[in-house]
Amino acid sequence: MPTPRLEKITPANLDAACELRIRPDQEHLVEPVARSLAEAYVWPGVAWPRLVYDGDDLVGFLMGFFRIPWSEDTPTDLRSGLWRLNIAADRQGRGYGRFAVRAVAEEARRRGERSIFTTWEPGQDGPEGFYLRLGFRPTGERSGGQTVGELPLVV
Repeated sequence: MPTPRLEKITPANLDAACELRIRPDQEHLVEPVARSLAEAYVWPGVAWPRLVYDGDDLVGFLMGFFRIPWSEDTPTDLRSGLWRLNIAADRQGRGYGRFAVRAVAEEARRRGERSIFTTWEPGQDGPEGFYLRLGFRPTGERSGGQTVGELPLVV
């Protein structure tokens, strides 16, 4: 099992963060880190971007979200969860994604949340199996064409 850690995005690691690349066959499934950082900029206090390191090696990027209005129709439905997950192409399958999801879950639990949400592109080449193995269950909702999954947190 890797010994990863989270780091905030800083001027010193910004370029490396933006250069992080997933596998080419996954590029249609998740936005690049630069797009995520732009979204974090316009959602201050909601977005929680972090880099995943193993030793000195940058291996991934995650962005959590906390207490965001889930839809315009229900502005009081505030949810938290995993907004984005990018694990470097050559580092996938080593537990870094699992670590990232657990890190968001721990932060959500620390903030008093009882569950976290995420979305994924449906289809055979998508990450559904990964999220289901971690305990996410589809809610029956769709968000931007993506499947919405919820993971209850043990309190």
